[in-house]
Amino acid sequence: MLTRQSLTPSSTQSPAQSSAQSPTQGLAPVQRTLAAAFSKTGIGLHSGAEMTVRVKPAPLGHGRWFQRMDLPGQPLIPATLAAVQPTQLSTELVWGSARVRTVEHLLAALAGLGVGDAVIEIDGPEVPLLDGSAKEWVEVIALAIAPSSPSLAPMPQLPHALTLQDGDAIVCAFPASSIRFTYGIDFPHPAIGNQWHSFDWTFEGFAQEVASARTFGFAAQVEQLRAMGLIQGGSLDNALVCGPEGWINPPLRFANEPARHKLLDLVGDLSLLGHFPQAHFFAYKASHTLHTRFAQQLQQLLES
Repeated sequence: MLTRQSLTPSSTQSPAQSSAQSPTQGLAPVQRTLAAAFSKTGIGLHSGAEMTVRVKPAPLGHGRWFQRMDLPGQPLIPATLAAVQPTQLSTELVWGSARVRTVEHLLAALAGLGVGDAVIEIDGPEVPLLDGSAKEWVEVIALAIAPSSPSLAPMPQLPHALTLQDGDAIVCAFPASSIRFTYGIDFPHPAIGNQWHSFDWTFEGFAQEVASARTFGFAAQVEQLRAMGLIQGGSLDNALVCGPEGWINPPLRFANEPARHKLLDLVGDLSLLGHFPQAHFFAYKASHTLHTRFAQQLQQLLES
C-alpha cells in the first residue's frame, strides 16, 4: 500500500530543502535510490511467456540497465535512447545481440517515483505486463525506496520549443516553469472518443493519476494482431478491451483511462532521456515510435 511518506521527500528535510527539491518549483527535481531489491513475475504481453524481473539498487549516477540473466554472459542493455529499436505496440531496447521488450511501464514507474539508478535483471526478452498498468510496479518501488534524504537530479533546460509531427499525430515540448505532461487521443469508437489528461509532475501525482491506467485495445483487432505474433499474452485480466457495444471488461478506473495510459507510455518512453528537461510535454494521437523519435531529437537539442 502506498503511503504519503513513500511518495514525498523525507520528513527530516527542512522546509527550505523540501521546497528546493519539489519537481513543480522549476528547480532541480529529487532523485531517489533503492534500498532493497524486489521481484515480480508475470506474462509478457506479446510473447505470452512467463518472466521474472528482479530490480536491484545501483549507485547514484549508474543509470537504469536491464540484464538478460538467461543469456550467455548475462549481457547488459542500457535503458537509453541509444538502445531503442523500432517495434510495434511497445518499446524495445537492443544492445549487441541482447534485447528486451515492453519496457515502458516499468521505466515509467521508476522515473515516476524518481529512481534514476537500477539494475533490472530479467530471465527473458519481455517485461511482464502484470495488470496492464504501472500500478504494481509503483507499489513495490515505493516500499523499496531508501528512507535517507534524496539527492538533487540535474534539470536540463529546454532552449526553445520542439515539435515532431506525423500526419495528425504530434509530440511537442515547450519551455515551462515546471514539468508538465498533457496527452490527447481520438478514436472513432463512442466508448473512447476524444479524451485528454494533463498533470503537473510530482511523485504523488504520477502514482495517483497515471500509474494505474491500463493498456487498451479493440476486440476486432485481436485475431489480426495475434496472427502477426503480437499480444500472445493479452487477456481481459491485463488489458481493457473495447467491443462493438462498448467495453467488454468494465469498470474503468478513470473515465479517461485510455488517455491516461497513453500518458503513462509517454513518461516511460521519455524516461530514456535519463532526466526530463524543464518543459511542458504535449502529445496527441502519438505512438511509441513517435515518442522515441521525438525523444532522440530532444536529446540532440539538449546536447547541442
